[in-house]
Amino acid sequence: MTNDLIIINTFVFYIGAMMAIGVYYYRRTKNMSDYFLGNRKLGAWVTSLSAEASDMSGWMLMGLPGFAYVAGLNAGWIALGLALGTFANWKFVAARLRQYTEAANNSLTLPDFLQNRYKDTSGLLRIIPAIFILIFFILYASSGFVAAGKLFETVFGLPYELAIFIGAGSVVFYTLVGGFLAVSRTDFIQGVMMFFAILIVPVCGAMMIGGFGETITAIENYNESMFHPFIKPDGTTIGFIEIVSLLAWGIGYFGQPHILVRFMAINSTKEIPQATNIAMTWVTISLAAAVGVGMVGAVYLSTPLEGTNTETVFLAMTNELFPPIIAGLVLSAVLAAIMSTASSQLLVAASAFANDFYHMVLRKDADQKELVWISRASVLIIASISVFLAFNPDSFILDMVAYAWAGFGAAFGPAILFSLFWKRATKNGIIAGIIVGGLTVLIWKQFALFGLYEIVPGFIFSSIAIYFVSLMDKEPDADILKTFDQVDQ
Repeated sequence: MTNDLIIINTFVFYIGAMMAIGVYYYRRTKNMSDYFLGNRKLGAWVTSLSAEASDMSGWMLMGLPGFAYVAGLNAGWIALGLALGTFANWKFVAARLRQYTEAANNSLTLPDFLQNRYKDTSGLLRIIPAIFILIFFILYASSGFVAAGKLFETVFGLPYELAIFIGAGSVVFYTLVGGFLAVSRTDFIQGVMMFFAILIVPVCGAMMIGGFGETITAIENYNESMFHPFIKPDGTTIGFIEIVSLLAWGIGYFGQPHILVRFMAINSTKEIPQATNIAMTWVTISLAAAVGVGMVGAVYLSTPLEGTNTETVFLAMTNELFPPIIAGLVLSAVLAAIMSTASSQLLVAASAFANDFYHMVLRKDADQKELVWISRASVLIIASISVFLAFNPDSFILDMVAYAWAGFGAAFGPAILFSLFWKRATKNGIIAGIIVGGLTVLIWKQFALFGLYEIVPGFIFSSIAIYFVSLMDKEPDADILKTFDQVDQ
């Protein structure tokens, strides 16, 4: 009981600190630009760690280690795909998106950018993307609340439903109050915590087993296929489609609104090379360590984990390895991971509703103050729906994230890339691509055709739709081309 009190006190202190940041930045949030982009004043360190913390979330500390616990280096294919995707996103998209969104009438959201980029007067380039953002972010945020439920249930033995409400309440509070400034600053802190937590657990676990050599031997004796990326736990060979599906997580980066918005908020494109180096160092080490947690946990834990409990391997190792005060700090990093992503997702979903639906359809004359309050109300409503969906304790975090990740990657990835790199793309082409990509993921997921991850056909079909519909459409207006020709120069 004393140990639980120490961990609880650590959690309370951490949550209190995050909420205090939210209150502080409440006073600095004056308009929509402040609330959604921090007025484009983020530095390289905050931008990079905020982007990666909001990206990786609880699934990096729970979902990916759970996969590695069962499948060993098979999970490395996801890690490799994510690392390559992260690099490509920072290298090719970050600077261009920062410049283009500012040139496109200082766009605050991705739908806002697409509308301004193509001078769309129909509102479809804001309303249609906003619909898909709401659909997939409700599911994505729900995965975070599932992770929070498992965290509090595992550590404190709390009822699962109560655990979800505690985690969701803390996330909603500082998102509701502080907006982007609070989220980005807390993401920086959470990114640092996640990095050290994911690193220290497998290293300490290996030391307790007897060192890295002894740990490797123990894993080989446990199941030698754990070290073979092409061999599955049952001894069969991993197929080509399976490898493609795992690597394909990487292409999802081009369409993740909660990550892309960080590129839009950086102070200057001159800071992107430094931010890229910071982000890649964080991602490479963290993903490798996450796979290590699962593999070390398979031989360190005396009680085998089964079913959805495999995703608690990080939590179980932490409880066994460390005294309560250290365990509380390490487990706070799990809460940090959950809070960082869920808050970012709630904020982007709220912006989609307030800025891209409410302002476009319901109240075109709404002022900035009204839109900020509508955004805050949206956070509450969206979070409530996500909490309801999270009530199933048998949900796999990684499966939920994979579905939402595919939805964003296929619906928005091709649209963003074509908008930034192909001048011949048209408004109708982009609309067609978003609809085709989003619907392909929603439909493909229901049938699981060929065992292929739904992001692959979704991304391909979306790209084809943009290309051919744009070619059949009339060429973009000269004014549109002129605006972005100046940016490219």
